Amino acid sequence: MQVILLERVAKLGQMGDVVDVKPGYARNFLLRQNKALTASKSNIAAFDEQKAQLEARNLETRKEAEALGEKLDGQQFVVIRSASDGGNLYGSVTPRDAADAATEAGFTVDRKQVLIRIPIKALGLHEVEVNLHPEVDVKIKLNVARSPEEAELQASGKSIQELAAEEEAEAEFEIAELFDDIGTAASDDDALAEAAGVDGAAAESDEDDASKA
Repeated sequence: MQVILLERVAKLGQMGDVVDVKPGYARNFLLRQNKALTASKSNIAAFDEQKAQLEARNLETRKEAEALGEKLDGQQFVVIRSASDGGNLYGSVTPRDAADAATEAGFTVDRKQVLIRIPIKALGLHEVEVNLHPEVDVKIKLNVARSPEEAELQASGKSIQELAAEEEAEAEFEIAELFDDIGTAASDDDALAEAAGVDGAAAESDEDDASKA
């Protein structure tokens, strides 16, 4: 099926190009999202008449996207999710989650603009793409954590495995300290008992001396 593109489409062509695509892709994506028209003579003629306006509008929206992209590119957003002790999520992070996180931070991002190439199913920092315009793509990072505190630690460069190891080491240290305290207390008790025994023996000796006298 032939269509005429109304905007640049990655790996397909530029605005005004007439390209061959599969009917399903044309109907379900290109035509539905107003990215193309069927390449009939009337549509091609209509495009030629409106080409200058379409190019002007495309230039304006591209400039707006570039301005937003300069601020958005490289930003990091926190997404709080439940996960196992091993860091595996109960579910996955979706484009809507990414768009909502960016929007809450003051950026206008639609879920349809977010591209997650590899499913996010674990805690940590994950890079995703945001298509602000057919000619403007930026990258952001999602800091997926179980709590704001954990997100802060991850942002500092620590992985979930490192955090778990630190927590385990801290727990072992506290247990060791507890046993040390118990051992110290037991030693003190033994010393007191020994001292009491010595004092008792001395007292008995004094009593024996007194009776003999």
